[in-house]
Amino acid sequence: MIERELEIQAPGGVSDAVFYQPEAGRTLPGAFFLTDIGGIRPSQRQMARRLAEAGYAVLMPNVFYRTRRPPMFDFPVNFREERTRARLAELSSPLTPDAIERDAHAFAAFLAAQVGVAPGPMGVVGLCFSGALAVRFAAALPNLIAAAASFHGGRLFVDSPTSPHLLLPRIKAHLYFGHAIEDSSMPADTIEKFNAALAAWGGRYTSEVYDGAYHAWTVPDSPVYNEPQAERAFAKLAELFATALH
Repeated sequence: MIERELEIQAPGGVSDAVFYQPEAGRTLPGAFFLTDIGGIRPSQRQMARRLAEAGYAVLMPNVFYRTRRPPMFDFPVNFREERTRARLAELSSPLTPDAIERDAHAFAAFLAAQVGVAPGPMGVVGLCFSGALAVRFAAALPNLIAAAASFHGGRLFVDSPTSPHLLLPRIKAHLYFGHAIEDSSMPADTIEKFNAALAAWGGRYTSEVYDGAYHAWTVPDSPVYNEPQAERAFAKLAELFATALH
């Protein structure tokens, strides 16, 4: 596995990133791995590396580059504490819909220019906070992103003119959504509304709830990591990318 630390000249400054290739000399479809709000760290590297091993040239950009470089949290994370909530706001607030769309174009141009990246369709996967970013990437790059997946993605359907679900008419990708149970960022009634929006959209999609899996279940360093369901999630991601990108 080839792992390279890179810097990308992005619209809001310089983004650090990690690029994975299974081996030199192969030309493979490009894919984005978008981290959860904890940012680039060993667990996310492990997940991005595994995706690359499945046969993809994977770019993991620091989507929070406007705020800081890793670590995103230089103190113990406790969602009941004000400093954790303040850092969450600090990381997420610069990522307006317009900023995300501009980043998507910059990151895609960068990935396409890397040696070993095949011309043609790309994929994107996001976790938790970045599940919505994956949807926004697919909408920003409808002729490039052919597969987009979100696992325990939050706030995919909200009462706002900037809700991610309103971007569905712009999307041509095959979409996959794996939802958690008892998730305050995507409760059951919201999942139902989101599924109705997907059905009305009419594109290719799968949206399902993972039994016994709580928010962040796919992430190895999460306290609710659920290995059997994480393995199922990866199999679904691999199937989606294999179908859409090859």
